[in-house]
Amino acid sequence: MSEFLPFPSRSLRTLARALPCLLALLFLGACAVGPNYRRPEIQAPTAFRDATNGAPVELAELPWWSVFKDPALQELIRVALTNSFDLGIVLTRVDQARALQSQAESQYLPEVDYMGMASRGRNSFLTLPTYNGGRTLNGVFGGFQAVWEIDLWGRIRRMNEATRAQFMASQESRREVSVSLVSGVAHAYFELLALDEQRAIALRTEASYRRTFVLFEEQHADGFASKLELSRAKAALRAVSARIPDIERQIAVKENEINALLGRNPGPVSRAQTALAQEERVDIPVGLPSTLLERRPDIRMAEQQVRAANAEIGVAIGDFFPRIGLTTFIGTTSTDFNKVLSSSANTWSLAAATMGPVFTAGRLTARSRQARAACEEAKLHYQATALNAFREVSDALVTRTKLEASAALQAEAVAAGQDAVQAATDRYAAGKASYYEVLEAQQQLFPAEIALSQLRANRLMAMIQLYKALGGGWPLAEFEKKTDEKR
Repeated sequence: MSEFLPFPSRSLRTLARALPCLLALLFLGACAVGPNYRRPEIQAPTAFRDATNGAPVELAELPWWSVFKDPALQELIRVALTNSFDLGIVLTRVDQARALQSQAESQYLPEVDYMGMASRGRNSFLTLPTYNGGRTLNGVFGGFQAVWEIDLWGRIRRMNEATRAQFMASQESRREVSVSLVSGVAHAYFELLALDEQRAIALRTEASYRRTFVLFEEQHADGFASKLELSRAKAALRAVSARIPDIERQIAVKENEINALLGRNPGPVSRAQTALAQEERVDIPVGLPSTLLERRPDIRMAEQQVRAANAEIGVAIGDFFPRIGLTTFIGTTSTDFNKVLSSSANTWSLAAATMGPVFTAGRLTARSRQARAACEEAKLHYQATALNAFREVSDALVTRTKLEASAALQAEAVAAGQDAVQAATDRYAAGKASYYEVLEAQQQLFPAEIALSQLRANRLMAMIQLYKALGGGWPLAEFEKKTDEKR
């Protein structure tokens, strides 16, 4: 084998003299062209509007299973995080970004290729015509070639920086979809519970109205009730009865929506009927606005996109400079098959090459301008994303505060309506009033109960919106680890 790969001592001395130059080139290459990344400036407010402070743990730091304590809802969320097609699509994008990063990292190392050729011909040697006196000769050529670009200007490093940032952005996108999925399932679940409660209210009211209608119908037949009273009772009954099929339609549609989020076919959804009445925490700590920059996945993803766009500027600038590379080849060539493995048939070469642009008709300049404009766009997108995050948190806080006040007042209205129905019923039983007063009181109570049910649901959904706006659900490391293990 030593005869097959001879390496003259003169070549070794040449390489020894060239080694310091190569090391110097590598040292110079430690500086990469293009601007280094700096986080864009964000004018964050000092505090959120309508925020309450003083609690030891911020809401967004709590895992979703601590915020949504309904066991049925927790199970739905677990299924969604495992089977959701939206999350599966994002995971494939993470794989793509990881593969792109590996492709960029491969350029740090030499590329080694093999080649081989065998031929037979007259006045030819392999593919190049060569006069050999009209003889018919065989030709064999084969070996390995290595090509390595010296990253003197940092173009490859900037390329790797960009792909690494894109990979991190895909990871943040994964977290954003997870948070949105958790919030979406919880939101739809509480809407479903509200519809269940509204259906129960409608059924209870329908039964009450039916008793009133039957009573008026009997009294009208005996001549004690007017046609007006009977018609009003019938209209109230039919109006409530008409609401029930529509509510049931909304229930079925909402169940289908939840199943779609869970990656399942349409069908019923198991749920707890008492979760809508659960009391939520009085104080909800939200922390400082500046923490959103480190917590919310969409902001972190936007920042990684800025980092990638900034690195692309360096890649574009690097194209202006010459590319310096090393090329080596080792193999064998012979016109005699019997001498292919002999030392005299060995061939090798070591070469350095450089190539750079001279005239590109403005293509490189335009590409550099495009990269800078794309970076500015990414910065503006990052700032807009942060501003939108501040707005969403403030909106959720204001909504929660106002819904609390509305729900409290509406609860008083329902209590007053129930008292009115009871008082009208007592007056009717004592013969002091007609049953028409009872009907009127019932007609005022029904929309009040429906409104209270919706406000209670909206209050919980405002809590979900606040949790999402704060970037909640961050303790997903355990779930993400299990997901990676399954893949």
